[in-house]
Amino acid sequence: MLPQATTAGKRGNKGYLGTYLRRFLKPKQWDLEYTFWLMLQLVISPKTAYRHTAYHKQTKNQWARDDPAFIVVCCALVTVASLAYCVTFGDTLWHTLLTVLSAVLVDFLLIGVAMATACWVITNRFLRKRNLHHHQVEQHVEWLYAFDVHCNSYFPLFLLLYVLQFLLSPVLLWRSFVSSALANALYVIALGYYHYMNFLGYSALPFLERTEVFLWPIGAMLLLLPFAVLSGFNPSIFTLSVYFG
Repeated sequence: MLPQATTAGKRGNKGYLGTYLRRFLKPKQWDLEYTFWLMLQLVISPKTAYRHTAYHKQTKNQWARDDPAFIVVCCALVTVASLAYCVTFGDTLWHTLLTVLSAVLVDFLLIGVAMATACWVITNRFLRKRNLHHHQVEQHVEWLYAFDVHCNSYFPLFLLLYVLQFLLSPVLLWRSFVSSALANALYVIALGYYHYMNFLGYSALPFLERTEVFLWPIGAMLLLLPFAVLSGFNPSIFTLSVYFG
């Protein structure tokens, strides 16, 4: 019976993934109202957003979202923000297209897939509770849930490193100690918040333990911050030089 149950579970996962991918082509099935509500909660009350994840598990029997609207909206926002940078820094049409595609496909999606896969492996291999009672069912972190966590964590980072950095760019791009300090502080806050949101996402799963490991990168960044400031390194100048030369 156990092999049959495992096979059935795999078929169920494949069916769910197929339905999820087909919904990308059916905008009428996107719940945009919930998506924008979730984005607001991720900024003002991220714990509320992840409490809703538990309700989703109770009603849909899965941790991952069954609606691709969040990914679509994030891609649209990254596209608009990237275009604003390209217009401001005077790129050619061809380079603008490459920059936008790089921001969406590489920075958001490809790096997101890599981050989600790494966290998925770490949580399932090292952080799952092992000594379960006989009446408890062993659970695993779904890969799509790991990608949901990345998307949730990416949205506040987007607001800080795309929107706020753009608004502050006249100050951040000065070649001065103050500008370097502000740019470093902005990047540490944005990346630190990303890892804090990762921590909230995985600590919301009751079958995981020691999820504080996702906070470790924050400590490393705080240790490196004084050295970056004193050396005059400006992450805003460095990042924009990578894209715009």
